[in-house]
Amino acid sequence: MRLVESIKQGQEKLESLNTEIKNRVESTLKHWPETLNKKVSDIRNMSLPWTQYFHFFHEPDETQSLVEDKAPSDSFIALRERLHAQLGEESYVGEWFTVDQACIDQFAHVTGDHQWIHTDPERAVKESPFKATIAHGFLTLSLIPMLTDTVNPEKNDYPEARLVVNYGMNKVVFPAPVKAGKRIRARTRIIKIQTLRRGLELVREVKIEIENSKRPACIAELVVRLYD
Repeated sequence: MRLVESIKQGQEKLESLNTEIKNRVESTLKHWPETLNKKVSDIRNMSLPWTQYFHFFHEPDETQSLVEDKAPSDSFIALRERLHAQLGEESYVGEWFTVDQACIDQFAHVTGDHQWIHTDPERAVKESPFKATIAHGFLTLSLIPMLTDTVNPEKNDYPEARLVVNYGMNKVVFPAPVKAGKRIRARTRIIKIQTLRRGLELVREVKIEIENSKRPACIAELVVRLYD
């Protein structure tokens, strides 16, 4: 009997210990999302402010209302409708800009790319297949904000959006070189629109045209995110 009672008592203690461990684990796991979200929030607020739109776990119940999807504002709905109406159509043609040797040299100085095909006009005339210096492809790419007039503080293509984020690029190609002294301009159109949790993602095709050339200097697909 003593042996049976001893075994029974041991089983009861083991069950009690298992229950206590289970409760502790469940309590810890329950607060993991809150704790991790706080740590992630501290990091992103310090160095990556653009990540404020992303949540890795659901927030605790008392703050759930802060992350629930809200109904889009009337102005943002109007923006969405306007952009869908423009989908696939050319929406902008910029002014001509001359890419002279001084511009090319300045870009070479900033980037450290001093290849002679860009910076040595005399050698380019003799040895280059283009018989002139040409602009760096990345110089043409870097001119897109200026060529599309998106750096003008008095001009906003999306005034209905609370925040506009340059999210990156899908594709960039350079079909033709830009010779020094040539003029270029940008032509743009929206080729894709995707609905986000709190906004829209646009893919804008930007084509950099060279004056009197059948081939463009650059075709880039820019990804822009708009938030309500």
